[in-house]
Amino acid sequence: MVYRSTERVKARLSASRERIITAALEIMAGTGYAGCSVATVAERAGVATGTVYRHFPTKADLFAEVFRTASRREVDAVARAAALERTAAAQVSAVVETFAGRALKSPRLAYALLAEPVDPAVDAERLVFRRAYADLIAGYVAAGVAGGELPPQDPELTATALVGALAEAMVGPLAAGVAGPGTIPGLITFIHRALGVSP
Repeated sequence: MVYRSTERVKARLSASRERIITAALEIMAGTGYAGCSVATVAERAGVATGTVYRHFPTKADLFAEVFRTASRREVDAVARAAALERTAAAQVSAVVETFAGRALKSPRLAYALLAEPVDPAVDAERLVFRRAYADLIAGYVAAGVAGGELPPQDPELTATALVGALAEAMVGPLAAGVAGPGTIPGLITFIHRALGVSP
């Protein structure tokens, strides 16, 4: 009997935690970090402010977890899209199309993930987020070099530079909330040239 009761409590706590994270993501998608207070998150999640602090001792802890959750979803979406392709050029194109396309559908959230000034704990997560993208791209570049599709290059360095360029190129359109129709094709062209993809 005690075991069942404990399992119910754990399930309830887990559901409460998930509601809090979902509420924070919804608010961030509309207002960014600046408009996302613990009280607002609690109200949206339908819990008391103290409940938020029970799961996340500080606002920075909450935002770091929200950032991890959101960035994990984005990296997973990019990886799924790229996995459908067979060449390094097509895989990297899928990365750009998916990353930029998803960002432009939710510009406020994407801007918060990429560039909005945040607490140092969240900034540390931002570096992890960029590293995950770089690791993904480095794998495609290494395979492209090994297969003769791409010229010799340092996959880690190339991937890190491409992630930085892609993030920087998206900041302006995300801050404005719009991008021209040539943004994504232009980014793909730029990245293919940087990789040495044959025209």
